Amino acid sequence: MGVLFIIPTLHFVYEAGPCGYWIYRLITSLGHCCYVVAPSLIPKKPGEKIKTDKRDALKLAKLLKSEDLTPIYVPEPEDEAVRDLSRAREIAMEDLKDAKYQLKALMLRNNINYKGTANWSQKHLRWLTELVLPHPAQHIVLQEFLQTITERISRLERLDNELTHHVHQWRYYPVVKAIQAMRGVRLLVATGVVAELGDLSRFDHPRKLMSYLGLVPSEHSSGGKRHIGAITKCGNGRARRLLVEGAHTYRYAANISTDMQKRQEGLPKDIIDIAWKAQLRLCKRYKKMIAKGKHYNLVVTAIAREMIAYIWAIAKEVVLTPVNAKLRLARVPA
Repeated sequence: MGVLFIIPTLHFVYEAGPCGYWIYRLITSLGHCCYVVAPSLIPKKPGEKIKTDKRDALKLAKLLKSEDLTPIYVPEPEDEAVRDLSRAREIAMEDLKDAKYQLKALMLRNNINYKGTANWSQKHLRWLTELVLPHPAQHIVLQEFLQTITERISRLERLDNELTHHVHQWRYYPVVKAIQAMRGVRLLVATGVVAELGDLSRFDHPRKLMSYLGLVPSEHSSGGKRHIGAITKCGNGRARRLLVEGAHTYRYAANISTDMQKRQEGLPKDIIDIAWKAQLRLCKRYKKMIAKGKHYNLVVTAIAREMIAYIWAIAKEVVLTPVNAKLRLARVPA
């Protein structure tokens, strides 16, 4: 008579935090199941006012057993590295802006105005080096600000070059290249969106992607009353902001510019058709909503919400081959 041994499976679960995903990768590398959950998606009773590590661990174990937890998407190490590089480039850009604002504030306090037209051009920078401020201490401040701006410009250029180099070797580069067929989506926006969202095929419908990005309106309805509020702003804020930045370009009439034509070279016709269809619809909708008197921010948000739906459709047309990651059409069933 044989004896049947049942080996229990060990499951781990923890809240996402600033420490990244190295714990998840360590546990899964040992052959165990691990789940990472977002703190905002953990059910919480209104009367719970005591929070300790022991209570949190017990609560997570009970919720995992009852299948009330929704695990988040964990990116691959390579994808996370490209995301870090994209974020570092954005931080460098913000630091450069801050340094320029500080220098402008110094000039404003001393009633110094630039008579030229192009700020921060080579002519403008040469003019700044020739300035003579009333006090020697202020001149030292000016030179320090100029040196900081020069260093941060060089830092931004280095990160731009590195980002371009690594993105072309990234496994998601075919998706990045394909969604650049869209208006308002160039290399930086495309890289940022794909790096933040990862595999777009994990969303089986674009509405789920809209909801994930927090671009859908909030709702508080009861009985026969229905109240629609502002967008939820859940999910990834950086990807949402990049889409909103790209949505501003749809205030102009539909057109295929020279730059956009270059970005579309080598792409399949189906992807170019989706991009053109998106441009026709979104430019028309932008103009129609503005004519109705809708607020500018509301219109741009609505355009961004539809933009991600077309980006999702384009990503569905791209197949990533493990060998060379070339672009080819995916036969998606209707």
